[in-house]
Amino acid sequence: MKHVQFIDTTPEQLKEEILSGVKSEIEALKKDFQPKAPTALMTRNEVKDLFKVDISTIHNWTKKGKLKAYYAGGRVYYKRHEVESILISSNPKA
Repeated sequence: MKHVQFIDTTPEQLKEEILSGVKSEIEALKKDFQPKAPTALMTRNEVKDLFKVDISTIHNWTKKGKLKAYYAGGRVYYKRHEVESILISSNPKA
């Protein structure tokens, strides 16, 4: 085990040095920190309305793997960003 000795350093000076180093690191992290936004979920009816298709079409697209469904509490949800990416990739002008 290594030993470190602080010569001519008071406990208060050591504390201040440590605090200033920690504060500068926290400030650096604050600059780059982006809070993670919660994933927006859509119901089958919202997806149906977005695509302007019947609910059976959404069911078929899910079975075929075109849409990825997520299940919670007996309900079916779709991630908004995944649905939007399908809209963008299926639009030839985009």
